[in-house]
Amino acid sequence: MNELTASDPRAHANAPGQRNTAEHPRQQYLSFMLHGRCYALDGLSVREIIQYGRPTKVPMVSPCIHGVINLRGAVVPVIDLGLRFALAKTQVDRRTCIIIVEVSDTEAAQTLGILVDAVSEVLEVVPDEMNPPPAFGNPIPSAFIQAMLHQRNDFIIVLNIENALAVAEIAGQPGGNNALTA
Repeated sequence: MNELTASDPRAHANAPGQRNTAEHPRQQYLSFMLHGRCYALDGLSVREIIQYGRPTKVPMVSPCIHGVINLRGAVVPVIDLGLRFALAKTQVDRRTCIIIVEVSDTEAAQTLGILVDAVSEVLEVVPDEMNPPPAFGNPIPSAFIQAMLHQRNDFIIVLNIENALAVAEIAGQPGGNNALTA
């Protein structure tokens, strides 16, 4: 009998040609679409994904702040990543959703929503599959990019969420106030 059982250590060995995940544990990333390009976030920063609901507009805030939503009694600012990345305003349709993330700040963690075109999938990634971002030619500021991930003949931009959603910087942008940091 040549069967492996779950208790047999060989049952967890990788097939030929696969990476040894015991040496390189996989990390999860949530991929999403924004303006025809695929991005990903570290799964540990993602709290939940919610259906788009019209947020309440807030006067005198940064243009990239789409508004605020009530998430189980908490006021959560929603950032339009298209505007934050200086691309274009995100067009809302039936697939548009809000990804709720927790961003570490110098003082405390901040819960934010990010408006995206659509959520794609959860990716299981071995750290050595990550490539450094190119020095030039990026569609968004380099400080916002943690790495580039090659999947299915395309590159996915893995975001550095703390830099991309720097609360103090967004609150200090022209037209902004410090309501986000309160």
